[in-house]
Amino acid sequence: MRAVAYRTSQPITAETSLIDVELPTPTAEGHDLLVEVRAVSVNPVDVKVRAGVEPEPGQPKVLGWDAAGVVKAVGREVTLFRPGDEVFYAGAIDRPGTNAEFHLVDERIVGHKPKSLDFAAAAALPLTAITAWETLFDRVRVNDPVPGAANAVLIVGGAGGVGSIAIQLLRALTDLTVIATASRPETREWALTLGAHHVLDHGRPLAAEIDQLALGAPAFVFSTTHTERHIDEIVKLIAPLGRFALIDDPAVLDVMPFKRKSVSTHWEMMFARSLFKTPDMIEQHKLLHRVAELVDAGKIRTTLTETLGPINAATLKKAHRMVETGRTRGKLVLTGF
Repeated sequence: MRAVAYRTSQPITAETSLIDVELPTPTAEGHDLLVEVRAVSVNPVDVKVRAGVEPEPGQPKVLGWDAAGVVKAVGREVTLFRPGDEVFYAGAIDRPGTNAEFHLVDERIVGHKPKSLDFAAAAALPLTAITAWETLFDRVRVNDPVPGAANAVLIVGGAGGVGSIAIQLLRALTDLTVIATASRPETREWALTLGAHHVLDHGRPLAAEIDQLALGAPAFVFSTTHTERHIDEIVKLIAPLGRFALIDDPAVLDVMPFKRKSVSTHWEMMFARSLFKTPDMIEQHKLLHRVAELVDAGKIRTTLTETLGPINAATLKKAHRMVETGRTRGKLVLTGF
């Protein structure tokens, strides 16, 4: 089968940073589905792994943690899917990725593709939807009010992939006031279009920006990017007893200043369930099923903003370069081998 891989970590500008390879088609066993990949999305994790994780000696490493496709075969223990089903999912960080014609994935982290979306639009959703959902509803429990706090959530980086779906989930499933941040006119407009009540400029001091809204101190803060730049302002603006979550990788994060307000800090890693084979792995299957229902009901929409193709080394290099700028809006998807 055709796939895109790398043999050593290099800058994306290197000629062999990503290469086209031929690999054996894998066989579905146990709880695995063999999926014929129709579309993939590129996420910051693709860039981070390519730049920082060396493959096993002599072995090409295939990236990719978002896909939509068709089930071609199933393992003996599979009960949730059958060949011919259209699916979408985000895969597992410790297994070969989705940048291949065929891909193995555990059924317990896979959802049926929304019926109203094509493969490209569906591939934009899984990783970011799982990340946003687990952060908001499992980690910081936004439906559990904080006494005395404003019934509001601040999303730092509202126009990125995770922020784009987080805004929509909050509007569809809660009565919270959604405050997002963006720094350019087009990203501000994007966040408003997705449902944010207010959009602040994260190039300015956020505590003062929050004060100007006259809503009070927000109960929840969800930082999707550049947490180290904003942590001091977040300490100032969040309500006492509030809940703070982050998903990025600051080199240093001093949470001691939160102690005075008894603010809890929550990390989200959407790969944790599949990486550690937790007993509740199937919750991601259920979550994606719920997301598909919301999409088909018209309550949320895909965050796809640009489609490239075909899925090969040259196109993926272009996609990686775009993601590395940190200025993409919504999600970038590739289709077709």
